[in-house]
Amino acid sequence: MARLCETDGLTEDQREILKAVRVFVNEQIIPVAQELEHADEYPTDIVEGLKELGVFGLMIPEEYGGLGESLLTYALCVEEIARGWMSVSGVINTHFIVAYMLMQHGTEEQKQKYLPRMATGEVRGAFSMSEPGLGSDVSAVSTKATKLDDGSYSITGQKMWLTNGGSSTLVALLCKSDEGADSVYRNMTTFLVEKEAGFGETAQGVTVPGKIEKMGYKGVETTELILEDHRIAADQILGGEPGKGFFQMMDGVEVGRVNVAARACGLAWRGFELGIAYSQQRKTFGKQIADHQAVLFRLADMATKVETAHTMMVRAARMKDTGKRLDVEAGMAKMVASEYANEVVEDSFRIHGGYGYSKEYEIERLMREVKFMLIGEGTSDIQKMIIGRQLLKEYKA
Repeated sequence: MARLCETDGLTEDQREILKAVRVFVNEQIIPVAQELEHADEYPTDIVEGLKELGVFGLMIPEEYGGLGESLLTYALCVEEIARGWMSVSGVINTHFIVAYMLMQHGTEEQKQKYLPRMATGEVRGAFSMSEPGLGSDVSAVSTKATKLDDGSYSITGQKMWLTNGGSSTLVALLCKSDEGADSVYRNMTTFLVEKEAGFGETAQGVTVPGKIEKMGYKGVETTELILEDHRIAADQILGGEPGKGFFQMMDGVEVGRVNVAARACGLAWRGFELGIAYSQQRKTFGKQIADHQAVLFRLADMATKVETAHTMMVRAARMKDTGKRLDVEAGMAKMVASEYANEVVEDSFRIHGGYGYSKEYEIERLMREVKFMLIGEGTSDIQKMIIGRQLLKEYKA
């Protein structure tokens, strides 16, 4: 089955980048993913290889040391990486969101300070919005930044679900502030919090307690972040102006949804690959199970869902590259890709039968990993709310 991304209007540079990433995935990720995932081991060698490929700076402009590629190129690379091991795509996901937010909203001084080192992977980014009592309701942020007499700020609060929480050295952190408008969405500020990599107290007043144990999405660390009177200068406010944090974060989440859609597409593609391969190896009643109509129809449905999800993800990425508002398209792409990925992986699991329940088979890992796609960057119910509200505005009676 031909991939649409290989034939649908890509430049020669894009094709070469994707080819290099695909080779890397096949040779450096897939052969070790099972072992590393089962051990919940951070993929250090893989990350170093991605640095050498330039993946950490794919979208960072050339003037800041990156490759200056589009969101589409990045999303297609993420799809390939997630096909190898979804956790590896998570290592670069929040890094990419922080770099994007700096490119779109940072001051020139902030861009000069961070983007060149983010392009090489020397500075690693993490994105922090969620809290123990906060999931989809961003207005419920309770982490507080208080302005001090000398113009600096003191931040106190608790954050949850930081991907790269341990390995990151720069965290884009959303908190409430006393400045900005009265609107609940205009009294939030994004701070660029610097810390050391690792666990424990990684900066004055900044503590990363340890990894949160998860059913899947292993290898990459997911953590809490505790801030107790963390002193930070005013020039660490993203864009230099308080009160704009919510809108900056939502811009990051929007491209993050394209990213999650790409990761789901990669999982779906791998699930299909495993299912169609096993269906031609396993025999029942004297013939390969692929020749049984029930399995054949299942494979046809799986392939169709893989291509549908991929097409919607590509469309959303291309629209974002033009600068258009993307809440509906990104929400649709994320919802369809995550739901279809879940269905494709489960169908592949069913094709594997009892062997799919064994940890010796890769599909068992995918079954655990794909569930995160249903949650990351907003559940399908949240996407439906976003899509539905915008549709009511566009088709107002």
